[in-house]
Amino acid sequence: MTPLALAVDIGGTKIAAGLVAPDGTLTQRRRAATPPGPSILRAVFELARPLVSRAVACGIGTAGTVGPLGRIAYATDLLTGWAGTDVKGETERALRLPTVVLNDCHAAGAAEARVGAARGARTALVVAIGTGIGGAICVGGRVRTGATGTVGSIGHLPASTDAGARCSCGALDHIEAHASGPAIERAHLAATGQALPLAEIGRLGSHVISDAAALMGRVLAGAANLIAPDAIVVAGGVSLLGPALLEPMTAAYRADALPGPSAAPLLPAALGEDAGLVGAGLEALAHLGSESSPPGFA
Repeated sequence: MTPLALAVDIGGTKIAAGLVAPDGTLTQRRRAATPPGPSILRAVFELARPLVSRAVACGIGTAGTVGPLGRIAYATDLLTGWAGTDVKGETERALRLPTVVLNDCHAAGAAEARVGAARGARTALVVAIGTGIGGAICVGGRVRTGATGTVGSIGHLPASTDAGARCSCGALDHIEAHASGPAIERAHLAATGQALPLAEIGRLGSHVISDAAALMGRVLAGAANLIAPDAIVVAGGVSLLGPALLEPMTAAYRADALPGPSAAPLLPAALGEDAGLVGAGLEALAHLGSESSPPGFA
């Protein structure tokens, strides 16, 4: 019988669950609204219990920084009270399945590297541009998390500007403060006096999109010069702007990347909103039978 993993994706507004096969096939999707922080795991267990009997392991992708032992080290106000939660320990006690917990961007990156747009790439950089900007570095199809769970935090690399925009982490002029969805909306409001949603800004073809894309492309080039990925995958809601974002981003990337890394393709993500579930499930299956914690950057 094909082993299946119970996969869970915990976001600020919804929790999703499903069963993932070794080839990345996702079945039995279930969803529920995300409750306040102290009730999140209770909601996860209620959503997951009908699937537990068919699973051999559990993988959880979640917003927030995940420590090496599966505890939430840091979380924004999007998940109030989530920081400090022992997700791995409580899940294993409640569901009686060996459990792997990782950041949601890491989970999505693992999926894109294993069965998505970067399938077959030895080293892949996956960047998710949405309400915030996160990322993942995958080597041989496996996501690298590092000693603190923060490998791939590309949104907190400095942008090539001194505009003084405040990032969600509190620092000035990180790329998240300039190229995330809310940042683009703020830039358009400042430039035109019009408060418009991102999709409408995209339809207008505003220069604020190309400006943000160019900054993002330069940051990607710096990251690529450091790790030399075979492929870069661009995911997240902002990526749905399509050529208006990807073309100026790619041009800026090619201009700043070294000759070797500059050849890496910038690819649109392939798995959409299922990426987090698929990646969490695949990581759980990959860790099955291993007593080690998720791999560091090695």
